[in-house]
Amino acid sequence: MDGRMDGQMDRRSFLLTAGALVASAGLAEVSGTATALASTLVGEIPSYGRVVLPINRGWRFRASKVSGAEMLEFNDSGFERVVVPHTNVPLPWHSFDDKDYEFVSTYRRRFKLTPECKGKRVFVDFEGVMTASTVWINGFRLGEYKGGFTPFSFELTTHLRQDEMNVLVVQVDSTEREDIPPFGNEIDYMTFGGIYREVALRAVPTLYLDNVFARPMNVMGAQPSLEVDCFLAGAVPHGPLTLEVELFEEENSIAKVSKGIAPKGAAAAESGIDPVTAGPVYASVETVDDPAKQTVVLSGLTGIRRWELDAPQLYSVRVRLLLNGNVMDEQTRRIGFREAVFTERGFSLNGKIVKLRGLDRHQTFPFVGQAMPGRVQRQDAKILRERLHCNIVRTSHYPQSRHFLDCCDEIGLMVLEEIPGWQHIGPEEWKLAAIDNVGRMVRRDWNHPSIILWGVRINESPDDHSFYTRTNALAHALDTTRQTGGIRNFMASELLEDVFTVNDFGFPLQKPNHPRYLNTEFVGHTFPTKTTDDDERQREHTLRHARIHNQLASDAQYAGGIGWCAFDYNTHANFGAGDRICYHGVMDLFRENKPAAGFYKSQCDPAVEVVLEPAFHWANSDESVGFTKAVVCSNCDHLKFYERADSLESAPWVLLAELEPERVEFDHLKYPPFVLDRIALKQKSRHGWGDLRIDGFLQGKQVISKTLSGRGVDQKFVLLADDTALQADGADTTRVVFRVTDEFGAMRTYADDPIHFELEGPAVLIGDNPFALVGGTGAVWIRAKEEAGRVRLKATHPRLGTQTVELNCVPVQEEMV
Repeated sequence: MDGRMDGQMDRRSFLLTAGALVASAGLAEVSGTATALASTLVGEIPSYGRVVLPINRGWRFRASKVSGAEMLEFNDSGFERVVVPHTNVPLPWHSFDDKDYEFVSTYRRRFKLTPECKGKRVFVDFEGVMTASTVWINGFRLGEYKGGFTPFSFELTTHLRQDEMNVLVVQVDSTEREDIPPFGNEIDYMTFGGIYREVALRAVPTLYLDNVFARPMNVMGAQPSLEVDCFLAGAVPHGPLTLEVELFEEENSIAKVSKGIAPKGAAAAESGIDPVTAGPVYASVETVDDPAKQTVVLSGLTGIRRWELDAPQLYSVRVRLLLNGNVMDEQTRRIGFREAVFTERGFSLNGKIVKLRGLDRHQTFPFVGQAMPGRVQRQDAKILRERLHCNIVRTSHYPQSRHFLDCCDEIGLMVLEEIPGWQHIGPEEWKLAAIDNVGRMVRRDWNHPSIILWGVRINESPDDHSFYTRTNALAHALDTTRQTGGIRNFMASELLEDVFTVNDFGFPLQKPNHPRYLNTEFVGHTFPTKTTDDDERQREHTLRHARIHNQLASDAQYAGGIGWCAFDYNTHANFGAGDRICYHGVMDLFRENKPAAGFYKSQCDPAVEVVLEPAFHWANSDESVGFTKAVVCSNCDHLKFYERADSLESAPWVLLAELEPERVEFDHLKYPPFVLDRIALKQKSRHGWGDLRIDGFLQGKQVISKTLSGRGVDQKFVLLADDTALQADGADTTRVVFRVTDEFGAMRTYADDPIHFELEGPAVLIGDNPFALVGGTGAVWIRAKEEAGRVRLKATHPRLGTQTVELNCVPVQEEMV
């Protein structure tokens, strides 16, 4: 688990002489273990190599605070055996109380160190635990970390038993504590609970590479360079030290350089450092001046391909720390060469203006909250980029899974990443935690080429000059390559960041009031829409998104827009539709399309995908006064509408209308929607309500066709899995979608039948069983157990029969015991 901030104290004090002290403050109650260790390790025989050991399996869990559970000899045989990512309680997909998951729970994990760990410093790395984590090792309390969305680490070294069983205990407080961002007031989303991201043990030598930041420079030049910041931590051994940096394209070495380093002197002790959990309480910019940073430059690079949206080229940077010519430690980072900058003319990627078009994303899911593994997180990125053809996503309102960001790098989906929060700013201790979140977010994710903007304000909060001066300055001090923004909801807000990022829910939008300007939310709560809503609402929902993007396209100073939001999400009682869901998404909670999703999908070049998406149900009276208007989202240049009388296969298709894109209302969109009114339909229709066929054309050639049944009958039951194989690690998961359609594959929106499931093989079902269809569709997830084998899911509709999907659970390497 690379890129942690566990060594922040050491980077500033690995040159300390014995007896130097480091003060801790603010975010955590901690012991002085790391300080003592730094002094005792100086001059000892160095160890070599690092070992990263995942410890996601084999946890024992109890959904309560258990007295004495932190003790080594505690008997946890009555605890439930679980695998992380783990939610502290399974939940329905709607209509539940947030208090159901707001409690303190207990996790225990036994392990015995492998021989490779001997002589090394050992840390435990948590990627995300909701919300506050008190950690013990072998009965010794290491401290409490406050924060649910950012990574943290504890050093275990001096408390480990080398040849015996060790016990790691985590007491997880999932309540909404007012001392931890985003809490302190109400928030419009749920945070859930548990150890919901991965955990690993990391054994490193006495001097090690704590972090690497590879910064491409002069990207638009003929010979770009790469400045690689290498952050060292630990005790300085005797002997010559060398940093070796090598750039790879896949397996091919492109460039390599070595630099001798000679640490000298003793760094002064700093206040505000948390010596165990991950570094400084960032109270001022001065704390990021890092004496342990060594920079190695690869210059004169040739043949470099840039990271582009349609060709997101990635490279790997390998850094080795050598002592006396032997590799002491090694880390690898994946990067991309690109120039990404907001200008007065809009957003520029590699010298070309790109209009940003995207959606905000919550990383929550039905039934398990945030506790979904990498495969499911990556699938969300693919949905946004490959199904909806967005080019940007905002991680609202917190840093999200590294798996999601990795996929964004790979598929060319740009990211605005922001710190946790929602409207509320707490007292100074709370602000220090938020400032610390900026540091952890940036240091975790600064190598991702997909990230183009840091969000350093609390979403929709009031101005706070002192607070936001610090968050903005810290982001700039840590990362000089990216601009900053901060999401506000009022135009008179003070601009301290580089880009004025604003939520504007009105129409028409307000004109840009700053040279660099990005709309970060619109539509959303002003027009919530369910998959079961009638044509009038579905149509208007679609057109509202289209109107906003049309206006954004009308002025180059709009860098673009990020709509609220991608997926429906669970929320608190003060928000949403009364069932604990905000129906603000262009897709539902299960990642199934609403008609508005078709608009985003249609805005791609036909060379990528030819799109034809009706934004209506084909029914005569699914509106107040009968069918009035047909909206179709398409990137075709011409459509033809045909009707077949009474849905008879033997009847001829009769041409009803030919249509061009609606370029009057949508005069700035490259691919405007098509709008056919009722009068045009009635003028030529001579028959009863029948089937409708829409043919799409490009330059006179038919390229796509869709047919909608007029019979009003549920005809088909479909079962679709996102994947065909899973890793048998107890965590790997995939979605299975089920739909009821007409005979042509169009969703039957009002189908609400119960679907019964039978699961065979080494897997568990995540979801309701039976599951009542919502909007004609729904989804469950299949999670692999810790054994290989064939899995079969049978789904039965009460009238349309049974469908089956099969998956292979493939064996994986065992974790340490």
